[in-house]
Amino acid sequence: MCGVYCSINTKKPNLKKLKQVLDHRGPDSCYEYLHNNVYFFHSRLAIQDLTSGADQPFHHGNLSIIYNGEIYNHLELRKLTQTFKYSTNSDTETLIALYQKYDENMFELLDGMFAFIIFDKIKNRIFIARDRAGKKPLYMYKKNEKLVFSSELNAIIQNVKGIEINEDAINAYLRCGFFFKGYSAYKNVSEVEPGCYYKIDLSTLRIKKTKYFDLMDIYNKPKIKSFDKCIEEVEQGLKKSIQSRLLSSDLEVGAFLSGGIDSSLIVGIASNYVTKLKTFTVKFDGTYDESRLARMTASKYNTDHHEVQIEMNLKNDIENILLKYGQPFMDSSAIPSYYVSREAKKYVTVILNGDGADELFGGYRRYLPALYRNFKTIRYLSFIQNLLPKSNSKSSKYNYFKRLLSMSNKNGLDYYLSSTTDIFEDHIFFNKSKVIQEMKSFIDEVLKSNLSFFEKMLYLDFNLILSSDLLPKMDIATMTNSLEGRSPFLSKYLLETAPRIPDNYKIRLWHTKYVLRKLAEKYIPNKLINQPKRGFEVPLTRWINIDLKENIYDSLTSTSYSSNFISEEFINSVLSKEINVSENKRAKMLWAMYCLEVWKKNFDYIQDQ
Repeated sequence: MCGVYCSINTKKPNLKKLKQVLDHRGPDSCYEYLHNNVYFFHSRLAIQDLTSGADQPFHHGNLSIIYNGEIYNHLELRKLTQTFKYSTNSDTETLIALYQKYDENMFELLDGMFAFIIFDKIKNRIFIARDRAGKKPLYMYKKNEKLVFSSELNAIIQNVKGIEINEDAINAYLRCGFFFKGYSAYKNVSEVEPGCYYKIDLSTLRIKKTKYFDLMDIYNKPKIKSFDKCIEEVEQGLKKSIQSRLLSSDLEVGAFLSGGIDSSLIVGIASNYVTKLKTFTVKFDGTYDESRLARMTASKYNTDHHEVQIEMNLKNDIENILLKYGQPFMDSSAIPSYYVSREAKKYVTVILNGDGADELFGGYRRYLPALYRNFKTIRYLSFIQNLLPKSNSKSSKYNYFKRLLSMSNKNGLDYYLSSTTDIFEDHIFFNKSKVIQEMKSFIDEVLKSNLSFFEKMLYLDFNLILSSDLLPKMDIATMTNSLEGRSPFLSKYLLETAPRIPDNYKIRLWHTKYVLRKLAEKYIPNKLINQPKRGFEVPLTRWINIDLKENIYDSLTSTSYSSNFISEEFINSVLSKEINVSENKRAKMLWAMYCLEVWKKNFDYIQDQ
């Protein structure tokens, strides 16, 4: 796992500054390379082939590559390129060999996470690609005749002069809770799209984008007919994925363990291949502490278990963590993810996690109405929504029913955001920005497809929330601590299996992820099988009302940047608790605005340097 930076037709960046920004992604070595108008920089976190021969930029003949990620089946793929004269055991060299032989047809062979840039001097082009799910990040700045690519936004912001804020995108971010694909908080800065490769003609700087993977294609394949066959294929795929992610490392591998099904299942299977697997979980004081559930799985498999106590006095750390994302980021679980990653790095360099399981196998409660799509009765009752008292428990059945009432008369974009991430829902009506309109068009196109409504929701979550929120969250949390995160559920094998499982095998009655729960019966304690979904959640209400109250009030009571998008009257009503929402909802609103203020203050500071 590494950090990459490439610029074309720009002034050579300051190496010291670039190294400072990306050093955490690759503290083991860093090198640069300049050829005519093409500049490469790479900082390396050595995991496979620890020798200096595998350092990057890596060169072979007229090809040069910088690469962030891991190809787990790369040794197997070397059998397809036996005429290539290998000099290392690195998967970087395997990528060069595959590119040389297969060009853009190489991607169907790869099981891994990657963002790479190849400079092909013979074809006078740059060839760029990201993995199917978007595990490894890559951002692009394009303006006039200048191009810059980087693993992190901060490297672009600090090395490109004249970066401007994209308030259209921020407006949409506040509504959606994430930046819609292709956009960032900055003008002319976008995300290289997952599952795509780009060819850049260096003579014209013309960019041609091609999508090589679309989960829609897998959903349209014939379904697996029997339930037993589904369990068998998922188990085989998960075993293969976990084993390859354990073996593709010359350093020790551990696992996050939240107490939920996904991480517990990974630990259960991984323990068949590793003795005394190191596991890590977050421990809070009070009701948010779920460490006892993680302890049950750790005890069953005799893991070397570590519990990370999160201290509630976060004032010294919170802003530094948020600023690592390079743009506003309101997912509060980024905080415990950072702390547990920091602890894990003391013992291991590679960590397994359960990312992707919910979006592939149906792990969220909001999928229940999507599966049954029976709102007729609820629609008749929707008028009573505003008559019901508020609930402070986001997980209560009462609160769930109230949310169903809220969603029942909505369609398209409004339905999707209402069921997922719209924290200002029905309280603020943001401007109909260009970004929102593009997102609406994307959702409408998906809803027109021949998938079931449940599959459409899964597909949208995979392409929106997973790639724009959950994966960036974990990438920054781990890589800030020079820790490589690996996600077995996002392997090539499971991406090609999960969409072929029938809806009623994923959700049965009120049980989400039903096929995983049945598989989990073989591996994890029975008490955990029907536990509700868990992750590294936080006591956000306490943070807002106690630990961070002073910080938040200071940032929002004076002239705030948030007031460019949200009226001061509304902001004051949230601060003074005059708004009629639950404490949990109010905390999320304040947190979202606070994250925006922290980012804007830092952006202004950078621009003044």
